[in-house]
Amino acid sequence: MAVKIDKKITGYAVVTPEDKEKAVAGASVPREQVEAELPKTADVIHMHERIERPEVLIGSTYKIKSPLVEHAMYVTINDIVLNAGNEHEHRRPFEIFINSKSMEHFQWIVALTRIMSAVFRKGGDVTFLVEEMKAVFDPKGGYFKAGGVYMPSLVAELGSIVEDHLKSIGMLHDPEMSAAQKALIAEKRRAYEQQSKKNSDVDATPEDPGYPEPVGDIEVTGDGASFPPSASMCHKCSTKALVLMDGCATCLNCGYSKCG
Repeated sequence: MAVKIDKKITGYAVVTPEDKEKAVAGASVPREQVEAELPKTADVIHMHERIERPEVLIGSTYKIKSPLVEHAMYVTINDIVLNAGNEHEHRRPFEIFINSKSMEHFQWIVALTRIMSAVFRKGGDVTFLVEEMKAVFDPKGGYFKAGGVYMPSLVAELGSIVEDHLKSIGMLHDPEMSAAQKALIAEKRRAYEQQSKKNSDVDATPEDPGYPEPVGDIEVTGDGASFPPSASMCHKCSTKALVLMDGCATCLNCGYSKCG
């Protein structure tokens, strides 16, 4: 544990076990009181590669159903619990496995999982893996997963799963959306629904400029938000929630507007 020293060091002394014995022998107070007054160091276990694998680990398994592969892929991330039972207890990812009936990706999957597991066991900040994996793009093109979120590659979706897992164990945190931004998004959704209802009442046709999609036919994302199925992808949040409102492309998920 690092300790910041604000003052200039004028001298120091190292307390050894022999010094403790001498202090107890020459003192008129009980041994327990002398030891209680001596400086104590917290016995905190940090993650490093010398930690041996326990017999039992806790973890989670995630399913990936991508159009790029014929069969589903199952990603298992196991965690180790450090400093169990005290105030410094926390979970760290320890190993990752990927299983699938599709054998055409077997070699790179095995290589990727072994490297990632080695990084997990090395300790330190492992959250950088998320951004590195999510930045991998497939030259043949990506795909949209359930909920309209765009994935540029299969590796990027693996990175998204690692991100979700790190958030679930407290190693990553979502930036809180401000109240003003939440109110703006809610206002845009209400305006879009009112515009859709108004256009349906005045017998507008889908061929008319600025005609929005009916809100009765919607897709539901993982967080419960619903967007028209014909919405396009927003380049800011990578979600199919970009609709045309008053001649301006507006995202109903993050509030982005092309017109500002």
